[in-house]
This record gives sequence, structure tokens and C-alpha cells, in this order.
Amino acid sequence: MPREADVVSPSGRGVRSYVIVRVEDRSPHKQMPTSAKVAMVAALEREVHPLVKRWRRVEREYEGRRFTFFESGEAVLVCGGIGAEAARRATEAAIALYQPELVQSVGFAGALDSALKVGEIFSPSRVIDIRDGSSVETATGDGVLVSVGAIAGAEEKTRLARSYGAQAVDMEAAAVARGAQARGVRFMAVKVISDESDFAMPAMDRFVNGRGQFRTTRFLIFAAGRPWLWPWVVKLGRNGAKASRALCAELDRYIREGKGPVVSGPELHPTSKAIN
Repeated sequence: MPREADVVSPSGRGVRSYVIVRVEDRSPHKQMPTSAKVAMVAALEREVHPLVKRWRRVEREYEGRRFTFFESGEAVLVCGGIGAEAARRATEAAIALYQPELVQSVGFAGALDSALKVGEIFSPSRVIDIRDGSSVETATGDGVLVSVGAIAGAEEKTRLARSYGAQAVDMEAAAVARGAQARGVRFMAVKVISDESDFAMPAMDRFVNGRGQFRTTRFLIFAAGRPWLWPWVVKLGRNGAKASRALCAELDRYIREGKGPVVSGPELHPTSKAIN
């Protein structure tokens, strides 16, 4: 199925019914898997394209919604879209359809710590959902990732770092963690820095549709008439490409080795960090 390419990016209970539609087979694996050891949940395909470009691509339906999955051996990856709701639905579908032993939230994140640079891998030991202050301990990695409801600009990044003692920010990890926790599946997050702490990220939420997909054409039309944005768009594209390569190399290593850090089941609890 043709898809519109994304050129920029900001940083259920039970199965009712589903059908399987094979869209494109680009891997040597010929048998449709019914389970997976690792299910990865990303926002946009452009974040993980170097990893999944040769994987089997299928569309499967869950709870009346169609999802694109990429399958390879005992790993499966779904691109659910931007934001918490899209991530939650994708997580529920991946768990219901593949019964994974581990769910990973993977993709881009913005740096809150000036020491983190574009292309660096960040795997937090704690993920905080700022919507309700709850958090999940992953029992692996190091540092704190906060999940927010909108794309964070430079000023918001400063506030988040100060309020939560966090090193990075995304929009999906907390929702993925909550979906895994609700079904008793282990969770971890593997993020890559796509924009540094001082990167001026303008408001881009208007270009995200109700399904969590980035409206590339609308954004390009918007940017075309604003020449002062062109250097920013070029830098964002370069940063995204660098981040994608680094993330996919890390995920490929994880899959090939067939092992990773010991991960305990997620446990949600209120955060004790003061919120300003």
C-alpha cells in the first residue's frame, strides 16, 4: 500500500475480531507469526525505516482499526502514530495479536539535558506521564524520560527538566508503558535524541491529524511560504536522519544478540517530584 513519506517529525481489552491482509512481503520469513518475543511501538515509520525496510510488512485489524506491522523472526514493530492515544491503541493491538514477552517504546525524543546530543541513545530507568504524575520504573537503563501531550519547545524543555529532573521528553512512552502494565507485559524504552535541549521547536501540533499521522504535504505548503523556516526545516531533516540511523543500529543489535538488560514488570505509581 503506498504511503506518504514523512520528512519531518517532532521529536482494548480482548480481541473482538481481526483479519489479516498481506500488503507486501520483503523478508525471507514466509509464515505469519502468531507470537513475538519483542514488540516495538514507534510513532512514525521514518523513525525506524532503516531497520524495517526489509522486514515483512502486513496490515492487521484490531478493534475496528487497521495497523501496519513489520515482522522479522521473533520481533514485530508497529508504527502507531504521534501521541498518547495513538501509542495506546498500537500497544494494545501488538499485545493482543502477537503476545510478546517484552514491549519496547522506541523512537525519537527531545533532549532536556544539554549533554545529550543528536543521535545518542537514551534508555531511561523511569518514565513519567505528566498528565497525571504517574511513573513507571523499567529496572533498566538510566535517567528519566517524561511524556507530554504536545511538542515541547525550548522553554517547555527547561521547565520539564527543572520540574521532573528529567533528561529527555517524548509523547508516547508513558502510554506504551501503561498499556503493557495493564496486561502484565514487561516494558522498556529505547529512544534516540532527535533535537537538542536548545533547539527551537515551533508549534507543529496543527500538522498532526486525529490518527496521529504527520501531515507532510500541509507542513511543506506552510513552510514554503516562510523562507525564514527553511534552515530550520533542513536542520530538522538532517537531525532526524542521523537519529533514525543510530536508533535502528541499536535496535538491530538488540534483536541480533537476542538478549538485553533484565527488565521487570512495570509498576505505575505516583511520582514524588514536585511539579511547578
